Amino acid sequence: MCQDNQTKVSEIYLLGFQGLENVKTLFFALLFLIYIAIVTGNILIILLVSTNSNLRIPMFIFLQHLSLADVLLATCVIPLMAEVILKTKREMSVEGCIMQLYSFLNFGFVQCFILAIMSYDRYVAISNPLHYILIMDRRICLLLGLGSWAITWSLSTTEIILIAQFEFCGLRDIDYFFCDVGPIVKLSTSDTSVLQWFDLTCSVLFFFGALTFIIGTYIYIFITILKISSSAGRKKSFSTCSAHLISVAAYYGSIITIYVTPEDEKSPSVNKYSSLLYTVVNPLVNPIIYSLRNHEIRQALHKIVEELLRRKVT
Repeated sequence: MCQDNQTKVSEIYLLGFQGLENVKTLFFALLFLIYIAIVTGNILIILLVSTNSNLRIPMFIFLQHLSLADVLLATCVIPLMAEVILKTKREMSVEGCIMQLYSFLNFGFVQCFILAIMSYDRYVAISNPLHYILIMDRRICLLLGLGSWAITWSLSTTEIILIAQFEFCGLRDIDYFFCDVGPIVKLSTSDTSVLQWFDLTCSVLFFFGALTFIIGTYIYIFITILKISSSAGRKKSFSTCSAHLISVAAYYGSIITIYVTPEDEKSPSVNKYSSLLYTVVNPLVNPIIYSLRNHEIRQALHKIVEELLRRKVT
């Protein structure tokens, strides 16, 4: 319950990025172009894998899930961020803020499971290539992909149920550009210890558990690659993992920078700009990485361009 001298808050204000009044139009335009690039690049990958039979293999099926998560994550954060930039601050209901957080948790957290599954896929492909198709068949791919979303949905729903019990009294300003867990916990006047313990448990069991699994699979992958006699074979095997390794480094690097670094070692402004790596840069970079590092994706894109040019000429 709110105290007698406090008013229950039903609306909050996202303050966004303060001090950008002179460049907010340029920042908005840049953000708009980046968002268009994110949506275009990731949807293109989804369509390529869906329509090209040569890409209907486990690695690219999981890449579809990653691209879908990137599009949805960017869509739940970037449009609101752009509005905050133009208006300097943006009014939002507490319920709307919690729903945005729910979307953010679902689309952001699922990526750690997808990346872990992709590392297992690379491990099977390199260490047991003769039985790869039997082990990673379509049924297994479907179960792993849907299972990742189901686990994420369960964890996010539990967290949102806990947050929905919070009360917000007095203060209503969130010095952030979207509704993240940390800013909401700081704003709440309720006891947040249960949520913090739940977050810690999920981080240890799932987030860092997935990272440990990825590191473990790559240790086995590198050992297997080193046993390959020819340098050409080692290079080819490593090239199949390079795009995924870059994605893992970008994802976990940005997450650790934002959520693992102690709060007293970073200012709110540093935290906000670091969050751009995760919410804007990663969804932009992933389709570029996979387009440049995968011959099959480049070949499929080349065929589409050739077909479009042929139709234009005729």
